[in-house]
Amino acid sequence: MTGQECIQYVSDEQGRRLSAIVPIELWEEITAEIETAYLLKSDTMRERLLLAKGRDGGISLEDARAQLGI
Repeated sequence: MTGQECIQYVSDEQGRRLSAIVPIELWEEITAEIETAYLLKSDTMRERLLLAKGRDGGISLEDARAQLGI
């Protein structure tokens, strides 16, 4: 089943759609795309995102927590 097939609509007595119930996975995908589009509007953020995307390496979450003492 695709994301579109999982969407449920809430309608009024006349059958007009008032709202939608969307699976959380689809909602998170939609909001991530909106956030990315917003960030790409800024030249500075676009440059930072592309730089981060090209990076190799890094540290694990556990190592970061240890370094921060949390």
